[in-house]
Amino acid sequence: MSAIKIIAYIAAAILIFFGVLFIWGAFSPQGSPAWILIGVITVGIGFGLIWFAGRQKATAQQESVTLKIDLPGDVKLDTMKCQSCGGTLSSENIKMVAGAPMVSCPYCNTTYQLTEEPKW
Repeated sequence: MSAIKIIAYIAAAILIFFGVLFIWGAFSPQGSPAWILIGVITVGIGFGLIWFAGRQKATAQQESVTLKIDLPGDVKLDTMKCQSCGGTLSSENIKMVAGAPMVSCPYCNTTYQLTEEPKW
């Protein structure tokens, strides 16, 4: 939550608290009918601050994910083929979904998780 939202919520709570006190105090023997108006305005400003703070969008922080693949010694890069139909796949067919590499075959529309075979 941003600092502006926190300050707005604290200020709104204070305004609503004192607004209710003004309205409550207006009905005491020493109270004035004008205090009701002051209390209603103060409570209205407090709820207005809550509405304003709720409409502020959080600053979205982009998260960058780098996938590093550790390959054994001499690697000959072959074309990747679909497990279902054997169609040739490219890097555009691999997407990261929830932290796992998912392959989408453009030929047979099969989707499966890319698994790494053991290195030994």
